[in-house]
Amino acid sequence: MSLESIPRLMQHARHHDYALGYFESWSLESVQGVIDAAEATRSPVIIGFNGEWLAERQNASAQELRLYAALGRAAATEANVPVGFIFNECPNDAWVEQAIGAGFNLVMPADPHAPLEDYTRRVKRLTALAHSRQVAVEADFEADELDSVAYAEGAAKFVADTGVDLLAISVGNEEIKLEGRSPLDLSRLEAVGRRLDVPLVLHGGTGIEDDSIKAAIHLGVRKINYGTYMKQKYLRVIREALATAEPNPHALLGDGSHTDLMVIGRHVVKDAVLERIELLGCCGRA
Repeated sequence: MSLESIPRLMQHARHHDYALGYFESWSLESVQGVIDAAEATRSPVIIGFNGEWLAERQNASAQELRLYAALGRAAATEANVPVGFIFNECPNDAWVEQAIGAGFNLVMPADPHAPLEDYTRRVKRLTALAHSRQVAVEADFEADELDSVAYAEGAAKFVADTGVDLLAISVGNEEIKLEGRSPLDLSRLEAVGRRLDVPLVLHGGTGIEDDSIKAAIHLGVRKINYGTYMKQKYLRVIREALATAEPNPHALLGDGSHTDLMVIGRHVVKDAVLERIELLGCCGRA
């Protein structure tokens, strides 16, 4: 197994009626933890990094992007399960272009503040570029003000106009939901699923109720994004691990022991993924 094309991953998920989890990473140990969980459950998976945060961090540079790309691609290539690799949610088109050539096999230009006409034009251009490099494209269609039928029609037109491979939809899911979980608007999702033939994506998996996740998969959702709860759990455990009087810095950073924060972080990410991945129906599908 190794880095797998997004169309193949989506085709397999559709044929067997499951969704892939995208468990967002931010470091080496978080990437390793995601793949550890995927291998333990024999699940295809998508790894990646948030493009907006990479592009907007202090002293961000193309060199840094290439380093993240090399890290993720190497991890995917060495994995024992099929892995996709996304540069997620970036409003900076120049960075999306760089990601297309850097080693990601899925990119997502996302700009919630852009007018739809402008966003459509930009996504169409980036999709043509990405497809010329065998890179898939995900985009989102928000338009919460539209009713279910109008939303589905608008989403279908957007896909036809841009040629994107996956579409992230807005059906009651909420990104960065810090507390609780809520149901989806399944009637809205059903209307979208009837109108579109591309794999659908749900962002904000952290805040979606389990029953809604299961129903959404049967209605055409093939990718579900998780990030918030993973970081919440990671930080809680790391803060506890730091509450120590251990004077040797190597015991906390770098020696590979049970007190090493990188080892602890890898384990907690694995555990966080294991908490949700079975719900997606992808376990044993690798």
